[in-house]
Amino acid sequence: MDALHEIMTVAEAAALWGKSVVTVRQACTGYKKAAPRFRENEARQSGATWLVTRDGMTRVFGPEKNS
Repeated sequence: MDALHEIMTVAEAAALWGKSVVTVRQACTGYKKAAPRFRENEARQSGATWLVTRDGMTRVFGPEKNS
C-alpha cells in the first residue's frame, strides 16, 4: 500500500475502525483523565485536522473493522 493510504484523518479512521470521531480524537489529544494513546510518530495535528497512521490505529484499537 502506498504512503497516502497509510495516513488518514480522524474521521476516516473512525469510520474504518467503527469508532466515534470523538474517541479517536481523544486518543490523539488525551483528556483530563487520560494521556494521549498514540505515540509521537502515529498522530499529529495539521492545522485544525488530526492525522493518524494505519499502524497507530491498529496498535491502539486493534484490527480494522469496516474496510
